[in-house]
Amino acid sequence: QVQPVESGGGLVQAGGSLRLSCRTSEGTLDTYAMGWFRQAPGKEREFVAAISRSGDAKYYTNSMGVKGRFTISRDNAKNTMYLQMDGLQSEDTAVYYCAAGAGILTSDPAKYGYWGQGTQVTVSS
Repeated sequence: QVQPVESGGGLVQAGGSLRLSCRTSEGTLDTYAMGWFRQAPGKEREFVAAISRSGDAKYYTNSMGVKGRFTISRDNAKNTMYLQMDGLQSEDTAVYYCAAGAGILTSDPAKYGYWGQGTQVTVSS
């Protein structure tokens, strides 16, 4: 069992960058596939990216122009997953959630059993 904890959110100007981190306050992340999701005000939670347990496989949403601007990675030795976000746009403003799943690389939030509380990312134009 793990308890993901996100950090690294904040206020940034359009075109800027942020790196989100996800650690666990208990257990280890290396036996879980991990994902990032986000939820903007008034919208449903949506998939951003996922990474396999080893980090060899990555999966990005095809929408929102995320692929090419965001990079998911993990360092199992540090028990941490990351989301590097470059070229941020106002449309990226949302609460970003880290999630741990049973090992399947998927965009389906129902496959992730453990969720963090989220970290706010605000992009000013």
